[in-house]
Amino acid sequence: MALNADPGCAVRSSMVEGNTYMCRLFGLSSSPTRARAVFWLLEAPDSLREQAHRDPDGTGLGYFDADGTPHLHKAPLAAYADRRFAEEAKEVWSTTFIAHVRFASTGGLERRNTHPFEQDGRLFAHNGVVEGLDLLDAHLGADRSPVRGDTDSERVFALITREVRRHEGDIGAGIASAVRWIARSLPVYALNVVLTTPQELWALRYPDTHELFVLQRTPGDQGLDHAGTGGRMRVRSSDLSRAPAVVVASEKMDDDPGWRPLRSGELLHCAADLTVTRTLILPDPPAHRLTLADLHPAAAASQKAP
Repeated sequence: MALNADPGCAVRSSMVEGNTYMCRLFGLSSSPTRARAVFWLLEAPDSLREQAHRDPDGTGLGYFDADGTPHLHKAPLAAYADRRFAEEAKEVWSTTFIAHVRFASTGGLERRNTHPFEQDGRLFAHNGVVEGLDLLDAHLGADRSPVRGDTDSERVFALITREVRRHEGDIGAGIASAVRWIARSLPVYALNVVLTTPQELWALRYPDTHELFVLQRTPGDQGLDHAGTGGRMRVRSSDLSRAPAVVVASEKMDDDPGWRPLRSGELLHCAADLTVTRTLILPDPPAHRLTLADLHPAAAASQKAP
C-alpha cells in the first residue's frame, strides 16, 4: 500500500513540561438561538509558560449568517500580517461556530491549507493524520474537485461531501460511510473531526489517539468563557448566560464538571433543537492503524521536541 501523505494536522510533542502540540478543534451550537461570540484564536499563554509552546501554523473561524451563508476567517500565519489578523478579536453572530488552530507537519503555510474548509455550505475541521492519499484520490475520482489545498483533511471532507450526496443529504449517514471506508482502507493515525451547518453540529473521535470532549451547557448567571491551553484559543459569549449551548473541544476548556469525553469511534450529533445523540459508528480500530513510529519522515519529524 502506498503511503503518500501530506497530513494537515499531525501531533507535535514537546519534552518541555510534557506539552503535546496538536491541532485544536472547537465547535459550538446555540441553535436555534443566534448568539454573539468573541474569539481570540491566538491569545498567548502567560509569560511563564510562553517558552513551553510552539507557535501555531494557522488559525481559522467559521460561522453562518442568518440566511445560512457560511463565512470563514482564517490565516496561515506565514507572515507578520497573518499573525496580526489572527490575534485580533473576532466578534461574530451565528447559531453554530467552528474554530481551529493548526500545527502543520507538511503542506505549505497557505490559506488554502488552513482550516476550516467549506463545501456544499458546510464547514469542517480535522485533527489527525490520514495517509494513503493516492488511494483516497483514486477513490474520490472526479469528486476530488472541491479540494483546493494539499492536506489530507480537505480530501477527507471531500469524501464526506460525496457520501452525503449519495445518502440524499443525510449528513450523519454520509460521515459514517466515508469514515468507515477510510478506517478499513487507509492508514490512520487520528481522525477527529467537527462539521457544522447553520443549525446542526457533528463531531467524531477516532480512534482513541486524541481526546475530544462535549459540554452541554444550561443557562446560568455567567456567560460562556472558555480558554484553551496548547491551542491558545479563547471564546466568550455573554449571550449564552441566557441560552443553552453545546460545546465540543479537543480539551476541557474550564473546570465545569459537565465535560464528557467521546468514546473512540463515537459520532456526536447536535440537532437544531440542541438534542444530542451519540452513536458508536466505528467500534473497531483502523485496519491499518499508525503509531508515531509509522509516520512518514516529515510527519515523524514533527513529533520531535522543538
